[in-house]
Amino acid sequence: MKTFALALTLPLASVLAFSAPAFAKIATGSTVSDMAVVDSNGVTHNLSDFEGQRVILEWTNEGCPYVKKHYKSNNMQALQREATASETETVWLSVISSAPGKQGHKDGNGANQTVERYAAAPTAVILDEEGTMGLAFSARTTPHMYIIDADQTLVYQGAIDDNSSSSVASIDGATNYVRAALADLDAGRAVATTDTQPYGCSVKYAS
Repeated sequence: MKTFALALTLPLASVLAFSAPAFAKIATGSTVSDMAVVDSNGVTHNLSDFEGQRVILEWTNEGCPYVKKHYKSNNMQALQREATASETETVWLSVISSAPGKQGHKDGNGANQTVERYAAAPTAVILDEEGTMGLAFSARTTPHMYIIDADQTLVYQGAIDDNSSSSVASIDGATNYVRAALADLDAGRAVATTDTQPYGCSVKYAS
C-alpha cells in the first residue's frame, strides 16, 4: 500500500514542486496522514488525529452553480448529516481553496455565515486560500469529494453523483457515489466504485 504523508504547513513552493505535473492524482488506496489544516474558527486540525474515524473531504465554492445545485436542494446538507450521524464516527471537512479575489473565497466569518445561511452541517470548514491542501489532493472541481476510512486509507475520490448537470432536477434518480461508498463501508465491503470523474467548476487557485 502506498503512503501519502505531506504536512500542509509546508511552503507552497514545496507543494507545487511535489505536485508537478499539476493534478497528479493521489492513488486510491494510499494512506493519507499528517496533514495540518486550519478551519474557519482558527482551529488547527491534523488528519492523523482522525485515525479510527472516517473523514469526508468536500471541495466547495458558494458561487459555483454546481455547488448551488447541491446546497439549494439541501442534497449536500442531508448527506453531511447522514454521514456524521453514522455509527462509525465520521468527520466532514468542507474545503475552500479559492484564492483571494477569486470566486468563492471566504474568510472565517464569511465561511461561517455561509454555513449558517444554508443550514449546512460540516464538522469544520477548512480555509485553503493558498491552495496547499487542494494541490496536495489534486482537487480539480467544486464539488470534488474524497473519503478516507478509519485506517486513514483513501477509499473514494471523484464526483458526488453520476449526473453532471447543474440543474437541481437532475438530483432525483442520480446515483450518489459518496452515499454508496459509505454504505459499502458500513456493510464491511470493499468500496465498489472507488474513482469517478469529478464535475463542477474548476477550483479557483491563485494560478
